[in-house]
Amino acid sequence: MSRPVLSSKQVLRKLAHLYGVQIAYYDVLQRRRSASTRTLLAVLQSLGAPVITLNDVSSAWRERQQQMWRQTMPPVVVARDGEPPVIDLRLPHGIADSDVVGHLFLENGQLLSRKWKGFDLPIMETAEVEGIRYAVKRLTLSSELPIGYHRFVLQLPEACPETLVIVAPPKAYIPVTETEERVWGLFLPLHALHSRKSWGIGDFGDLDALVAWVAKSEGRVVGTLPLLTSSEGAANPSPYMPSSRLLWNELYLDMAAIEGPSGNNSTDSMLASPEFQKELKMVRSMPLVDYRRLMTLKRRVLEKLCRPWCNEASNLEALERFAQERPVVDDYARFRAAIEKHGARWRLWPQPLRGGVLGDGDYDEALRRYYLYVQWLTHQQVDTLSRRARERGVWLYLDLPVGVHPDGYDAWREGSVFVADAEAGSPPDIVFTKGQNWSFPPLHPERIREEGYRYFVAYIRHHMQHAGILRIDHMMSFHRLFWIPKGLEASQGAYVRYPSEEMYAIAALESHRNKTIVVGEDLGTVSPEVRPDMSRHGLHRMYIIHYELESDRPQLLPRITPSHIASLNTHDMPPFAAFWRALDIPERLKLGLLDKSAARIACEKRRSLQRRLIAFLREKGWIRSDAVDARTLLSACLAFLSASRARVVLVNLEDLWLETKPQNVPTTQEEYPNWRRKARYSLEKFSQMAGVIDTLRMVNYLRKKRR
Repeated sequence: MSRPVLSSKQVLRKLAHLYGVQIAYYDVLQRRRSASTRTLLAVLQSLGAPVITLNDVSSAWRERQQQMWRQTMPPVVVARDGEPPVIDLRLPHGIADSDVVGHLFLENGQLLSRKWKGFDLPIMETAEVEGIRYAVKRLTLSSELPIGYHRFVLQLPEACPETLVIVAPPKAYIPVTETEERVWGLFLPLHALHSRKSWGIGDFGDLDALVAWVAKSEGRVVGTLPLLTSSEGAANPSPYMPSSRLLWNELYLDMAAIEGPSGNNSTDSMLASPEFQKELKMVRSMPLVDYRRLMTLKRRVLEKLCRPWCNEASNLEALERFAQERPVVDDYARFRAAIEKHGARWRLWPQPLRGGVLGDGDYDEALRRYYLYVQWLTHQQVDTLSRRARERGVWLYLDLPVGVHPDGYDAWREGSVFVADAEAGSPPDIVFTKGQNWSFPPLHPERIREEGYRYFVAYIRHHMQHAGILRIDHMMSFHRLFWIPKGLEASQGAYVRYPSEEMYAIAALESHRNKTIVVGEDLGTVSPEVRPDMSRHGLHRMYIIHYELESDRPQLLPRITPSHIASLNTHDMPPFAAFWRALDIPERLKLGLLDKSAARIACEKRRSLQRRLIAFLREKGWIRSDAVDARTLLSACLAFLSASRARVVLVNLEDLWLETKPQNVPTTQEEYPNWRRKARYSLEKFSQMAGVIDTLRMVNYLRKKRR
């Protein structure tokens, strides 16, 4: 019986499946949305498939099948602690029954070798591909392997393929002591935090002072936005578009904590000069952060400190030793120096320089030394900050963004694992009806595996070595990411799948090594498998009151569990007072994010929601007065969260003085000063405000009572 002839579009769908591209998805209203032929061809091309038109898909499908069956072992294998790693070997028929020898190089340096009888290995599958017969045979390693990253090499007659064996704990790190079970903390973007001594933007010293105040108030967590280095000359200061996920931002240096060379009179004179003091006073008094102006000001001082400091032999020796111990920092310093010679957009550099490698003549050595010095200072201050936080019993709650700037260091240096001709985003939903294009290049799901997750491990580890809690932005990216081919609209993308089990295993392994709690941002359009998988791997979920209220579930506020990190809102939402007064709706109308009809419906829905929320909190006993204003409702909502079983209750500091201006309005650029607004009150001021102190005492009391 002959097989039916498939059409080109049917073969295209089969090819998409082989590459992990979803041909359709279900939107927030559970409507099936199919990717167009144009989109599928473009995404497949981005993944490396040899396709341009539908005429190419049949040959590409055959080539892909051959490629998959010629791969003797998968590049990565995962096993949970106490379970034996299982490796499926794809072998041509001629050697399928031959004896095989394998060498396992453990992370600790130990070598384990073993020989398997080919006839004893169970056959899992057989197939014939392009005239060649294959058998899949299962090879099982020891169940006594330590957790870690191990390398398994298979010795065959004509090749020695290898695979990365990740042995990980079953779940991510979870504290077990009673005092760590019901804690609270404060959240504030570092750019918004300011004190008497800061230079127009919060710095690591201010963050340390906030940690000290929270610890004194019996809080256990201090959270902020990503602290990563930004792209040179970037117009968008978003902390979610960093230059690198491997380096901290020197803009947050505490200038008062930097020790210069003894007798550095030129620096002292510059700092004391009327011109400098006038500029410093100006940036301190501005209500918005001027990033470029601030970095220019700080750089003037840092360059003055760097030159004489590096002239001392012992200092220069320590700096070069730092560079040798952290090659990525030295490489980054060369990259930043090359930017000043060739321009901020590395994709426009001369061709040899675009590949992630620089020669000595491609940058100025003095500039390389300056950027190395600045990163040395930054690493020192972050190390001190995290050490002092641990000593005070406070967890730093750090944030790991899902992407990086296309003109930044990571996209340049790690170009092999990024996809240059696609951008990540999200499909249309109720709020963003045209979809969102986040403008950063997605990671290639196969290439990160082929490189043994080297880059992924590096940026996870970079954060976890300092974080007591790590929030993973857009947790869904462990499963799938919405790719938008360049030149197409945000609504014309398609989902590409990622090896979630391997990524979860790395997160669990690194979290145990660093004793870091992991929380995944699981808001918005979430595929059905994401939350069960998060639970299975021990990741915490986010419980956001604003988000829960906007859902269409019959239960107004669902049950809070110990696996939740709970708060009123996020940095992408209006502050509580603005939400309560519905001030965000006319603002969205003004910005063109809503039309008049949608704004009217939103206002009606908000009034209904307010009535239901008050009734709910009255029923639970958190509101007892007849008159309800914004502060009464704020206290009641925080009491509801604080008395819950959530592991952490995170309080947005700005909510405590009923701030109405948001830090970020998603999808806006110049229309709103995103990521620039300073907090209304300084650290010295809000730490003495009765309303702030009294509310936090209530939160602390209910958290301790729950314990």
